[in-house]
Amino acid sequence: MDGMIWAELGAKYPLAGGTYNFHRVAFGEKGGKLMSFLFVWQTSIQAPLVAASASIGFAQYLHYLVPGNYSKELISVVLILLVTFLLYRRIDVIGKISVVLGAIVIMTILWIIFSGFSNRQVHYSFLPDHFGEFFKISFWMAMGQASVKTVYSYLGYYNVCHVGGEIMNPEKNIPRSIFLSIVVIGLLYLCMNIAIVSVIPWWEAQHSDFVVSIFFEKIYGNQVAKMATALVLLAAFSSLFALLLGYSRIPYAAAVDGNFFRIFSKLHPTKNFPYVSLLFISGLAIIFACSFSLQKTISAILAMRIIIQFIGQAVGVVLLRKRFGTKDLPFKMWLYPLPVILSICIWLFLFICTGWFALWGILIAISGVVVFFISKRFQKKSIGK
Repeated sequence: MDGMIWAELGAKYPLAGGTYNFHRVAFGEKGGKLMSFLFVWQTSIQAPLVAASASIGFAQYLHYLVPGNYSKELISVVLILLVTFLLYRRIDVIGKISVVLGAIVIMTILWIIFSGFSNRQVHYSFLPDHFGEFFKISFWMAMGQASVKTVYSYLGYYNVCHVGGEIMNPEKNIPRSIFLSIVVIGLLYLCMNIAIVSVIPWWEAQHSDFVVSIFFEKIYGNQVAKMATALVLLAAFSSLFALLLGYSRIPYAAAVDGNFFRIFSKLHPTKNFPYVSLLFISGLAIIFACSFSLQKTISAILAMRIIIQFIGQAVGVVLLRKRFGTKDLPFKMWLYPLPVILSICIWLFLFICTGWFALWGILIAISGVVVFFISKRFQKKSIGK
């Protein structure tokens, strides 16, 4: 449902910054500036959190491959610095690196799926004994808690929108990329998890920091498990690479538009990429990686993004259709407005399920509104002088 919203907006407005530009156009002159600023404001905090979560996960799996008492925080810092170094170049070179890393991710997942289904050791039903369970409040509370973490695993299908200005034939390639990501990764991820719990009982798997490593160890032994862990580390590395690439374009797009701090509009003098934005997000990610646990960062990430970004975009699609109609849309979502309604309902359900982090998300948004109006007042005073 959410992918249809991204596809319609991304195909029509293929500009660097993604949601920033969607909000700027959808909410009009005054509302657009506020909403786009709020998006950049929360992104400047949650994007480094996302990067930190990837680096923390990497450090946890590295502990299986290289056991010892070394600092996981130090590993996270080194990883972020390495990815930043690789991104410090032109987009055409980055594209080639992304293809190689993406291929490694797919090969690793396929190996897990094949190994699990061909070496099944645990047999149990994936459905409740009584379908009446689906109608109990306790079931949906448990579903909400699980979904907060699960949705995080699927985030990223929209990253192509953040670099829309650098995509060839965006009217076709952006929707195609989004739907392929959702369908293919959804199927692979579902099969991968079924494969894992077919070898390791879920009540054991839930307590492991490196469940895939234990999975391969049970099937093939320690040496193969270490090789598989190395591939998992490459997959985590690939994830961090992709998200830093996409998020670094957002403050840049806002600064170019005059709606964020001017320093973020600077491009590298020879390689033509937003290096200030990249360095800022990477630097803050290092701080967060040394300060938070993986579980807390995941809940915080989702709580901060739902209202301003995901629900905001759903409302934005409705406003744009009312203002400009659908005649010039390169991609029109199917069964409109049903996807919009369902998307908003699901996001609100997940927002509530983040618990106290929902309050954190609201406070971040409120602080952004305050900063926006204060900055506008200072701008007016400086123009008056």
